[in-house]
Amino acid sequence: MATNDAIKSALERNVKAVTLRPSVGQGTAVTRVRLGADLRCDIEEGPWKLSAGMTEKYGGDGSAPNPGVLGRAALGSCLAIGYAMWAARLEVPIASLEVEIHADYDVRGELGVSDEVRPGYGEVRYVVRIESEASADDVARVLETAERCSSWLDIVAHATPMRREVHITSGART
Repeated sequence: MATNDAIKSALERNVKAVTLRPSVGQGTAVTRVRLGADLRCDIEEGPWKLSAGMTEKYGGDGSAPNPGVLGRAALGSCLAIGYAMWAARLEVPIASLEVEIHADYDVRGELGVSDEVRPGYGEVRYVVRIESEASADDVARVLETAERCSSWLDIVAHATPMRREVHITSGART
């Protein structure tokens, strides 16, 4: 298990590297998602393999978490890891940490039943529970810094430019 000193040291090396050469911190992440039977998707990126799917009430087989679970998990884990990294960098001790994501939804938008209801969440809230011997001001500094630098909080809270590219191949043989 990495110690706070090891985490801080690793992060400081990364800060120095991207400060001297910003290009080392830039790239494109590519995740491949393949649709299989019963609305189940196999997800791969590098060595990681995940699955997503839908419950029986949506035509799936319920064998994997739905995209909403994975999205909320991405946000919650990004926040938790960010808090821990900034606590290590700022030398603020944390004994325990938990992030809970609450997302309000109305499936009428997703199902195309109502044009007045958006398909995404109406509101997302997160509850952070931290146990620390540090002062409330020090813990608040960790939270504020981590949230300002959180990639997934930024992705969820602000519109990210999106662009679709489509390649269609015909399965029909002539």
